[in-house]
Amino acid sequence: MPSFDVVSKTDVHEVDNALDGVRREIAQRFDFKGAKCSLERTENIITVLADDDLKLKQVHELLRMHLVRRKIDAGALTFGKIEKAAGNSVRQEVTIVQGVGKELAKEIVKAVKDGKLKVQVAIQGDELRVTGKKIDDLQATIALIKGLKTEQPLQYLNFRD
Repeated sequence: MPSFDVVSKTDVHEVDNALDGVRREIAQRFDFKGAKCSLERTENIITVLADDDLKLKQVHELLRMHLVRRKIDAGALTFGKIEKAAGNSVRQEVTIVQGVGKELAKEIVKAVKDGKLKVQVAIQGDELRVTGKKIDDLQATIALIKGLKTEQPLQYLNFRD
């Protein structure tokens, strides 16, 4: 039976390259001269440290811009709340989203079932497997899922006949 997988994966090496680009731009820009702004990644969390809220927002814009240059959807980032750090500086944790969460998976399954398509959707950990008898049904399912306008970027892999 034809099938495909719905996943949400972010290439961490490309994120590292984007972070390096942001660091280079911060080091060269005039409005960041003398500012203590830094970005560090551990596993799937990026810690952004900036002097004030304005600098933090500028770092966000730089981060989004460099991610888009690297062909990574900026929706793959979840920005945490802003915390006060040492002195007058601020800190924020940005999470890199990996995998389809349970709530999003349930929403996709419900939408496919409501769409009355002749396919079966199975939640397998942090991804979904969609199977059906006809390839046309699977393509209609992909179109339906793309039409949901989810915040998280989704990829459709392993399309098998």
